[in-house]
Amino acid sequence: MVRQGVGRLYLILACLSLALHLFLVLFCLSVLQTSCLLQPTSSSSISSSLSGAAPHDRQGSSSHKPLPGHQNGVTARSAHIDHRDKASFDMAVETGKDRKLIGAGTATKMAHGHSKLEALFSHPLYNLPWPPLLEDDWLLKLKPKKKNGEDSKEEEWESDKSSEDSEWQSDSKEEGYDQANWTSSTETHPPWLSYHLGITRWELYDRKDPNVAEVIQQMATQPILSAVQKSGGTQLKLIVSFPNYGQALLKPMRQGRDAETDVNLFYFSDFERHNAEIAAFHLDRVLGFNRIPPVVGRLINVTAEIRGITTDHKLSRTFYTSPVGNVCFHGQCEYYCTTESPVCGRPQVLEVSLASMLPDLSLAPRRTWRSPWRRSYSRTKLAPWEKNPDYCVKVKETPPYSEGTRLVDFIDMVVLDFLMSNMDRHHYETFEKFGNETFLLHLDNGRAFGRHSVDEPSILVPLRMCCRIRRSTLMRLRLLSLPGHRLSDVMRESLSRDPLDTVAPLLSEPHLTALDRRLATVLQAVNSCMGHHDNVIHDDLEENAAHRNIGQ
Repeated sequence: MVRQGVGRLYLILACLSLALHLFLVLFCLSVLQTSCLLQPTSSSSISSSLSGAAPHDRQGSSSHKPLPGHQNGVTARSAHIDHRDKASFDMAVETGKDRKLIGAGTATKMAHGHSKLEALFSHPLYNLPWPPLLEDDWLLKLKPKKKNGEDSKEEEWESDKSSEDSEWQSDSKEEGYDQANWTSSTETHPPWLSYHLGITRWELYDRKDPNVAEVIQQMATQPILSAVQKSGGTQLKLIVSFPNYGQALLKPMRQGRDAETDVNLFYFSDFERHNAEIAAFHLDRVLGFNRIPPVVGRLINVTAEIRGITTDHKLSRTFYTSPVGNVCFHGQCEYYCTTESPVCGRPQVLEVSLASMLPDLSLAPRRTWRSPWRRSYSRTKLAPWEKNPDYCVKVKETPPYSEGTRLVDFIDMVVLDFLMSNMDRHHYETFEKFGNETFLLHLDNGRAFGRHSVDEPSILVPLRMCCRIRRSTLMRLRLLSLPGHRLSDVMRESLSRDPLDTVAPLLSEPHLTALDRRLATVLQAVNSCMGHHDNVIHDDLEENAAHRNIGQ
């Protein structure tokens, strides 16, 4: 009887235990279901990505952790904004039309397989139609034969409208140069000439123009027939010529790719970098600006392709052989042209960047503009914009920033400079023919990509002060913050197509990671502007559509 009682007791306890476990399971399932219902929807995840926070799907990758100050993909600041700021924050993320346009490239991405760069350039935001080009919107054009001593500052060669047989022939007898025979037919033009003839009021080149790719290819492969030092500037640069009369600006390798700028150096004391010029061209193109002349990297033989062919006697006198047998030279310039800072081959091979030259100033004069946010270039003095928080109010009232698109053109350049950490933008240029209604040339980027571990907030001051940006620029920046088109990924792929990438990556991974980090900072700055200002967005998309309708 006792054993039967104990057995019944054990059975009762087992039943109670099973019931308790079932209760706990049901309770846990209920809690988990509730927490799942409280997770952000996919729409809010997209919004947090577009606002500049770390994309939601990066959490599974150890190499892309959320940035400090972010909580679940949303900035800490946005978690504490008031109702007015919250409404503005939502507006800053995207409108319905923007969301539709940004998302229009998803199918394109899948169609192009694993190439994020091709998918990016196939996206509607990179294929927006321009207003119709009028005759005065072309920088250069072939002209009819002039009579009675008429002169023009346009192309110097002549073509008779009534005959395709009219020619421009070179009288050069120098060895190695092509026997030029150019007619009014574009088929006879070398790629660099076709590239020059394609420059318009709105962009330096059309990304789809096959002549641009051909210019890059020829700069990387054609024999160098002449090399002379370029006058002016603070550091050594050479102008080299090719058989088809094309020319390029050569900047030599001065330091390794992974060498960060010394923290004790001022921005104006830094070496220029050949890889920075190459990377700047690719970044400018990825951003959709198309305002930097085509640039390519190349390995050259210092002895055969500079010393042995130069007619520049001042340059040739600066060549010497270093104690370890490397061929070195330093040229003559204002800074860094001494035996203490030479350019040296290994022992004769040297990495260089080659930037295609713009049309000669006699054909296409350019105007130089002093940047309103120019630095003082002093170790002790501050620039006016560093002392006056309302400095942009004065700039907005001053021509050419008081009308037209000059201010948002300048902000485009500010975004580019911040992403690549270029503090040396003291001046910029425009083509004189187009007056104030044209793009800005983004030239001379050798001091970019100096540091990857530190971001320079002062570069972004014009955006924060003026709170003005193009809609098309902002939408492309948002697109580049998404995982499918991540800026670092498309830049890595774009740079991999340069010949020097076979030697070593042109930008190290820390520099590529810094691009994503800085892009998030730019988007956060725009969000902050929209939370406190009206009329932040310059709607160039609607403006271009209106121009197209007028043209039709």
